[in-house]
Amino acid sequence: MQNEVIAYRDGLTLTDTQSVASLDCSNFQEVLFDNSDDALEVIRHSTAHMMAQAIKELYPDAKFFVGPVIEDGFYYDFRVSEKISDEDLKTIEKKMQEIAKKKLPIEKTCSTKAQISKQFADDDLKQEVLLRIPEGEVSTYKQGDFEDLCRGPHVPNTRYLRFFKLTRVAGAYLGGDEKREMLTRIYGTAFADKASLAEYSKMIEEAKKRDHRKLGNELKLFTFDEEVGAGLPIWLTNGSRLRSKLEQRLFKAHRLRGYQPVRGPEILKADAWKISGHYDNYGENMYFTEIDGSEYGMKPMNCVGHIKVYQNDVRSYRDLPLKFFEYGVVHRHEMSGVMHGLFRVREFTQDDAHVFCTPDQIKDSVMEMLGFVEDIMKSFGFEYEIEISTKPEKAIGDDAFWEAATQGLKDALDENNIAYGIDEGGGAFYGPKIDIKILDALKRKWQCSTIQVDYNLPERFDLSYVDANNEHARPVMLHRAILGSFERFIGILIEHTAGEFPFFIAPTQVVIVPISESHQAYAKELAHELLINDIDAEISMKNESLNKRIRNAEKMRVPMILVIGDEEVEQKTVALRDRRDRKQYNLTKDEFMSITKEKLSEVHF
Repeated sequence: MQNEVIAYRDGLTLTDTQSVASLDCSNFQEVLFDNSDDALEVIRHSTAHMMAQAIKELYPDAKFFVGPVIEDGFYYDFRVSEKISDEDLKTIEKKMQEIAKKKLPIEKTCSTKAQISKQFADDDLKQEVLLRIPEGEVSTYKQGDFEDLCRGPHVPNTRYLRFFKLTRVAGAYLGGDEKREMLTRIYGTAFADKASLAEYSKMIEEAKKRDHRKLGNELKLFTFDEEVGAGLPIWLTNGSRLRSKLEQRLFKAHRLRGYQPVRGPEILKADAWKISGHYDNYGENMYFTEIDGSEYGMKPMNCVGHIKVYQNDVRSYRDLPLKFFEYGVVHRHEMSGVMHGLFRVREFTQDDAHVFCTPDQIKDSVMEMLGFVEDIMKSFGFEYEIEISTKPEKAIGDDAFWEAATQGLKDALDENNIAYGIDEGGGAFYGPKIDIKILDALKRKWQCSTIQVDYNLPERFDLSYVDANNEHARPVMLHRAILGSFERFIGILIEHTAGEFPFFIAPTQVVIVPISESHQAYAKELAHELLINDIDAEISMKNESLNKRIRNAEKMRVPMILVIGDEEVEQKTVALRDRRDRKQYNLTKDEFMSITKEKLSEVHF
């Protein structure tokens, strides 16, 4: 089946073989059966339908909502009377294999929306799908006895769908609306060959071992508590130390690059959010309350606070670019079904910055920001890709603004020979942006850093500066975050490093293990001197064997372990076990202190 044509590409559109009979496809690009992005989209879309067919055969009362392709696979939302758990996935997979072996042709039928509505008259979920489809021709795809409403594209036959894996069961609100019923959602993925599926399965197993929720608990970094509320992380001692080191490093890096620290309130009058456009365009993601008869909104972003700092003084062109930064705590109304450890929470802290500049300073400012991103990502061993995200459906500002702002970002990247992709419709509601997508140790992509060009908010808040002609001019506002949020970035970092953090931010950098009580005084002396030098050290003095105390320190992924005995006390030395270098050796105290200082400096920002 390799290199067989399963679809065609015409510009931005993928068209399956079932749809080209009446089309002139002489100028179409062939999509072959392989692991290209286009082919995987078709394969995974079809596998989602085959999963639905298997579910229908196993659970006859099942009704289906939508089953889209996502970045690494697909999912299907459906209603079923029986509870389905992860243990049931093997049974569903077995039924899917049976369907694939039947080599069922996948046939497409086109009808009017009214005809399809009549065909699925007894299926309320299909009626929900139809509500979201504009008037006109509607298509269904059928394989065997299973038929579902879908626009495609699909492979021609189920014989192409042999290499798949169902990964997990979750809940999902109907249409993403938490006021609607909870449906069952099953995630899966598929590939064109066995080797690619095996490689993916291996990665999934490794990802389970690195799950930041599991390691966060084992390493005592953070926790969640039902009495506190979902999506509200509680930082434990170890996690707070790690986070504090990251914050301190980043604070100094900002100051060295000319940024000024500011701080805005966490709750602002709704009037401010109405001016900014958040009230109308982002209000469903915000929390509102009433104080003294006035409506207030908790900030989901830090922009308005920084605008108020800018407005607090008369600004001159000589002041620009003016750079403000804040570790801003924000709140967003996330639905229960989408929250996931530190990756998706309701309260988080952004490493947020806003640069107010003249239009001709945009390029240099953007390049300075990208250099900052490069320094930070290099320090953590992340590779990354860049995308420009363009105007979304829900947006403020006219087309001329969007075209000028988007072109400005493209020019900055083009003039510096920086490769980038385009994410159509992925911009913020107030402006286009550059998104930095980092690749972790398992080659998964994560969107963290963002740089956004904004002409709208300066206009809405009537911002100005005095130009060289002593006249008022409008500044441009650049929104910028590098980590995105401390919570999400730390979650990614946990999985990227499997808890083996770089020395400079490790929660506990050194564990000192005195062999007996007579060695504890020297251990305390070492710990104190390390703390003076900004290194966190703990002394393991539990009533346990020496080997067990060493093993416990290793389980906590502590970079350096010092064993202290008679010889070390007498000669003022240390017996060092370096987990990162996988070495053991003896050093004088001064030599060890020098090594720790060197390791603290192994950072690029």
